Parts: sequence; C-alpha cells; structure tokens
Amino acid sequence: MKTKLRKPVLFLLLVTVFAPIVLYTDTLGLYSTPSSSRNEFMEDGSTFTFAGEVRPLNVLPQESSTTLKEPLGVVYSENSIEASSNKSEESTRITRQLTEESTEDKTTNLSSSSGGNKDENPIRQVISTVHEDEVETGKEKSNKPQLHENTEIENRQVDVTSENASEKKELKHIKHSSRTREELKSRQNERAVLSDARVRQLKDQLIQGRVYLSLSATRNNPHFIRDLRLRIKEVQRVLGEATRDSELPRNANEKMKAMEQTLLKGKQIQDDCAAVVKKLRAMLHLAEEQLRAHKKQALFLTHLTAKTVPKGLHCLPLRLSSEYFMLNSSQRDFSNKENLENPKLYHYALFSDNVLAAAVVVNSTITHAKDPSKHVFHVVTDRLNYAAMKMWFLANPPGKATIQVQNVEEFTWLNSSYSPVLKQLSSRSMIDYYFKGKRAESDSNLKYRNPKYLSIMNHLRFYLPEIFPKLDKVLFLDDDIVVQKDLSGIFSLNLKGKVIGVVETCGETFHRFDRYLNFSNPIISKNFDPRACGWAFGMNIFDLDEWRKQNITEVYHKWQNLNEDRLLWKLGTLPPGLITFSNRTYALDKSWHVLGLGYNPNVPLKDIERAAVIHYNGNLKPWLEIGLPKFRNYWAKFVDYDHQYLRECNITP
Repeated sequence: MKTKLRKPVLFLLLVTVFAPIVLYTDTLGLYSTPSSSRNEFMEDGSTFTFAGEVRPLNVLPQESSTTLKEPLGVVYSENSIEASSNKSEESTRITRQLTEESTEDKTTNLSSSSGGNKDENPIRQVISTVHEDEVETGKEKSNKPQLHENTEIENRQVDVTSENASEKKELKHIKHSSRTREELKSRQNERAVLSDARVRQLKDQLIQGRVYLSLSATRNNPHFIRDLRLRIKEVQRVLGEATRDSELPRNANEKMKAMEQTLLKGKQIQDDCAAVVKKLRAMLHLAEEQLRAHKKQALFLTHLTAKTVPKGLHCLPLRLSSEYFMLNSSQRDFSNKENLENPKLYHYALFSDNVLAAAVVVNSTITHAKDPSKHVFHVVTDRLNYAAMKMWFLANPPGKATIQVQNVEEFTWLNSSYSPVLKQLSSRSMIDYYFKGKRAESDSNLKYRNPKYLSIMNHLRFYLPEIFPKLDKVLFLDDDIVVQKDLSGIFSLNLKGKVIGVVETCGETFHRFDRYLNFSNPIISKNFDPRACGWAFGMNIFDLDEWRKQNITEVYHKWQNLNEDRLLWKLGTLPPGLITFSNRTYALDKSWHVLGLGYNPNVPLKDIERAAVIHYNGNLKPWLEIGLPKFRNYWAKFVDYDHQYLRECNITP
C-alpha cells in the first residue's frame, strides 16, 4: 500500500520540478527565433514610423528600460560619424548632443508610460535587455539606409542650427565690438572733459565772484568784498593761461577751496536768485557785444595786414631800383624783341607791382614749360616799381623765354577821357569813400575798401586788345598764382565763339551773381539771373579777335558809366567782369585753375596736386606772415632765398 502511494507522490514531485523548467524553456524558445522574426516581433503596435523617425504611441502601455539604457552617446556617435564623415568635429559634437537629448526624451516617455512596472519579474528584464541588444544589432544591419536617412535629416538640422549659432555669434561679436568702440569713445570724451574740469570750475568761480562784486547786498559788506577781491586775484593768478588741469600749479586746489568758502559766504549774504539771474543776463549781453566788437576788429586788422607791405618786400624794390639806375642805357634792354608781337607764340599778360610775386609766376611757368623759347611774358607795372621790376628780370633772365616789362604810365591812350573807371577813381567821392573814416566804417564789406582798387593796374585786364593790338590770344595771369604744369595746351583750345575761358565757381552757393550784384536795382534784375554761375579771374584765356568783333571794351565802358554812383555793384573787377562777359564765357575744366589757397585751409590736397594753376586769392597771401603755412611751400619753392638781393633785404622762408 505504501509502495503504491509512493509512486504517485514521486510523479507529482517530478511534475512540480520539471514543469517550471519546461515552461521556462518554451519561453526562451520564443526569443531564440531567427533575426527576421525578432525584427517582426519588435514592429509592435506601440510605435510607428513617420518621415524616417520612430515615434511612440502614448495610448498603448510601454515597457520601461530605464535601468538597462546603453551608453547612448557612443552608439549615436558611431552612427553620426558613419553618416557624416565629411562634417567637422564641431558639427559631430552638436549632433551627438542633440541625439542624446532626443533619446533621453524618448526614454523618459517610455518610463513614464510604463507607470508601476518597476517590480516586474527580473527574468523579463533580462529578456528585455537581450532583446534591445539584438534589435540594435539588427537595425544596424537591416535598417541602415533608414538610419542613414534619419541621420542626414538630423545633420541638416544641425547644420542649420550651427549656421544660426554662428550668425548669432557674429552679431554678438559685432554688437560687442561696436559697444566697445562706443565705450572707448565715451571714455576718451570723459577724459577730455576731465582734463580741464578744474580749469572750468575756476573760471565759473571767477564769474560768480564778479556777480557778487556787483550786487548791492554784498557791496554793503566791506569785509566780504575785500576778501572776495583777494580770492579773485588768487584764482586769476593760479589760472593764468592754463587750458588743462595739468598746467595748473600745485596750490590750485587750495585756492579753489578758499574761493568756494568765500562764495558760500556771499550766498548767505545775498540769497535773492532773481537778482543773480538778472546780473548774469546783463553780463552775458555785455560779453556778446564784446565778442562782436573783437570779431570786427580782427577782420579789420586782417585786411589791414593784407594791404601792408612787409619790410623785406619794401626793401627789395629800393635795392633793385638803385642797381638799375647804375646801369648803362645799353644794359637796360631785353633780348628777343622780335618775339613780342609774334602771334604764333604763347603770350602771357601779367599786371603787378610786386616784384617777388611776379618772379614766382614767371619762374613756375618756365619750369614746367615743354619749350620755354615759345613763351613770351608781358609784365606791366606802375611807375614806382618799373625800374625794380626791370632790374630783377635783367639780373635773372627767364632762360630761353622772352620777357617785356612796361610802365603803365606809357599808355598815353589810357586816360580819364577814354576810360570811365579812371574818371571815377580820381573823383572826390571815391577818395572820400576810401580815406574818410565814417564813410568807411559804415561799409560792412571791408574787402571793397582796399586801396588797390584805386589803381588802374587792377583794371588793365579790360583793355587787352589795346595793349596787345597784334596778338590773337593772350593768357592772363594774376600775380598770386603758381603754375604747376605746361600751359601751352590751353592756347589750342577752341573757345567756340566765346571771348574768355574761365573756371566756374558756382559749386559753392556764394559764388553766384547775386553775391556780387545789386539785384534790388531794376537795371540788374532785368538783365541778369541772380542764380547765374560765377567764375574767377586769375588764369583766363582771351580770344582777342572775338573781343574786337563783339566790341567788349565798349560794353565794359557802358556798364561802368551806369555804375558811377556804385548802385549796381561795389568796387572791384569781378562784378564788372561778370557783367561784361556775361554769356561770353567758355567753361574750362576745373583742373586748370584751383582757387582758395589764400583764405580756405580746407582746399583738398588732391585738387592742388593735379591743378595746372593754383591761386592764392584772398588776404592770406603766401609772401605774408599771415599766409596759410600748409600752402606756402607751393609758392616758396620757386623763390631763391639765397639770392643776394633777398639776403640783403632779409627775406627768408
């Protein structure tokens, strides 16, 4: 009996022991299928593929694999390197980071969706681990094209992201650099402001002190007034001519503090702000009046300096004249007289009473001439400087060029009965205009009070056909010009029936007709356009044949007679020139004649370098001490300062 019971018990024990083994073996058999079946098993309904990207379906429960996560950076790094071998290291690093972040997001979603599966069977976890490894291996082999496509999409996104990042970096760099420049500029401005901060404060203290000296409340306190005057003297002594804080003495701070204490006392004595403001306004008005007076005086002194002759230039003609009169009559003549009336040569008209200036014009022209023997200079001067001018060119002949020096007094045809301007210049009203103080002070434009306008030398340019009756063309040159190129080419220009070739100056608004003519007069307003383009004398080519045909001299006389009372224009030669040659001018290229070196320090150097003629028009002549230093060398290089006559008269650069 016992034996029969033992056999069923043993059978049940065997079943109990082997049943789990069989079940476990069957379960493993499910996962030991071929790779294709495994891949098919992984294509479950919990995920779907869209545009090459595997996305989870959050509706279905998903298993957690948090504890079994592989080193994702290594896996995706290998894929990234394989898919984008031509990318840079920076792009690979960014790809890895983005891939890790997306994988971590997926893992987080999986873990959160699985919820309470943390206590799942460990065997199931092992199976999941093996399954993930095999799936990764299978995907590397069978789904490599899909991964490559996904990687390319990610890489393109990374490229766009890296480009945007680089653009942002560049923008940040530009903003940072601009901000840095602005900060440096502001710091420099602050330093510039701080460099004279104490000087400004001392000046402000002086103004406050003068205010308290003039107020009635403080004047009644003699002790305060005495102390304030003492402090003002101390501050003035400390301030001196200083313009920067570094130029102040060491005791400047002590004097500033002492002055501040005294001003505080004055504020306690006089606390009426209205009275202080009223006094400050009065002081400001007085300062403006003084400034206006100083400007007017400075302008007058500038014109006075321009009209005076330096000591050296006064000595030179005296020295030359004495030498001239010591010569024999046979030694006083120039050679090549046969060239003076030859119309085939290049003739220049130069009217001047300045020996040194005329010498520079001739020297600079000959220096740049291609064939000096074809150039003829006709110099006309006054009786006072005739001997000196002639002696200079006798002692310093212009090489192969021909020169003639004439005395304006020898032009017997030029008299008051023929020339209206000569008649006007000798009138009593004209003399009063120049030499009576009240009449002169009433004229706002001091330029037209220059006595050079009393000389007929300034008006000879309107009588060129009479001076040169046998010539066809003449190039007129002022004595304050310098020639920098060969001028023979200007003689061959076709003026197209015009009388004079000019360089127009209407690029600046004040060089138009309304600047020089009185358009409130009906005679002017009916005949001329106020916005017509002006031009300048200084270097002008004249067609004397056309002059004679159009009878320009009579036109000039007509307008001079109409302006007898100076109601049409002020004195000078440019206003009547604009009128006389109106609609008779031929515009030359601006490079022929560059103006402004006698008043404008901002003339571009490139314009000067390419100019054929540069003109020192204005009061700042290069032979005067007030001349602009930056432009003086263009003129001075044609002066031989080692010449005996110049050394004797102490004429130096």
